[in-house]
Amino acid sequence: MAAHVDAGRVLLDTEALNRTIARIAHEIVEGNSDLTSVALVGIQTRGVPLAQRLRRLIAEFGGLEVALGSVDITFHRDDVVVRGGERPIHAQPVVKATKLDFPLEGMTCVLVDDVLYTGRTIRAAIETLFEYGRPARVQLACLVDRGHRELPIRPDYIGKNLPTARGERVQVQLVEVDEVDRVLLIPEKES
Repeated sequence: MAAHVDAGRVLLDTEALNRTIARIAHEIVEGNSDLTSVALVGIQTRGVPLAQRLRRLIAEFGGLEVALGSVDITFHRDDVVVRGGERPIHAQPVVKATKLDFPLEGMTCVLVDDVLYTGRTIRAAIETLFEYGRPARVQLACLVDRGHRELPIRPDYIGKNLPTARGERVQVQLVEVDEVDRVLLIPEKES
């Protein structure tokens, strides 16, 4: 485990991460008087297990299991481009499942993501969501807001505000994906 810590500074350990997710769940319950019309929609990849955890906690705190879905934003990203038949410069993302097994009309869809940075992922998620229907409201829950927004997007529920330098990275690791729960700050690469 020590080898993982050397790669970055631990900002949230397992206990702090769990407390933060619990607080977000409480805020979602408090911010939505009618939980029957609330759906949590995780953004692939780490937004999905976060949405699942929030759903369990909301059921515990609010007494109702809210709808759960997931969206893959690959086809709405503005950084995935192949022109002129050339190979892409960067590795292209793997397409994952979008699963929305409930009608969106009349719902408050809470998009769930791990790190909010420029806002471009959220824009793509909203576009993806609207391809499947027209929810009454869209809210945003993010575990970490690291700043540096390029689009006018603001989360409704924030776990932690962690101001960073542009060259730094915030890496969320979740047991479901990474076999460990924590949030790391990865420093800028030295020249």
